[in-house]
Amino acid sequence: MHAEGVNWPYDGAVLVKWIRCSVVDRGGFERGQRKWAGLPGEPGFRGQGGGWSRSERGAVHLFSFWESRALYDSFMARSHDRLAASQSGTYQDMQARLFDYRFDVKTGFEPRFHDADLLRVAHCRVREERTEHFALMQEKVWNPAMAGSPGMLRGVFAEAEREREFLVLSMWDSAAERAKYRTERVERLALRAQTGADVASITGAVVDVEPAWTV
Repeated sequence: MHAEGVNWPYDGAVLVKWIRCSVVDRGGFERGQRKWAGLPGEPGFRGQGGGWSRSERGAVHLFSFWESRALYDSFMARSHDRLAASQSGTYQDMQARLFDYRFDVKTGFEPRFHDADLLRVAHCRVREERTEHFALMQEKVWNPAMAGSPGMLRGVFAEAEREREFLVLSMWDSAAERAKYRTERVERLALRAQTGADVASITGAVVDVEPAWTV
């Protein structure tokens, strides 16, 4: 199944995988990345894409979407190592995190990357007593602001299992994105949402989409 044929969401039972690594052999890594073109044949696979960090040299961010944890676990047990073998030795410091879909950042999210030039990712660790407030502010304050920004295509808000970690992934048309979301606007939104009281730490990245990696 091709990712563009997906109807979204899947009763809330969606898994988002975020992979980050530091590439040491760019040519080898990119050749190996093409092997993942076989993913659409995997049961439960819904889409994958990513690219190179704008701020951190050699850093790659990839995002994949799966219909359920059970189907993802089945893929990991059966096919993952065979597909990954061709990239062995081309990267280091690989980190992979799994998140459960909670809601769209902009209505009608689909796991498509073909029309996006740029990704923004925010990884938030939230204080224990503030998790529901954080999610509410994402829905009521941040989401409308992002959805109303020209160039913002779609996004997803997801939560890690059994941990106070959240992922906010948004997809942008970079030509239109550059003039939006200025620092002073973000600061105003953060004050309104009481982000400082909710969040213990936040890290993020801006990623240039590599079209050849879109599956």
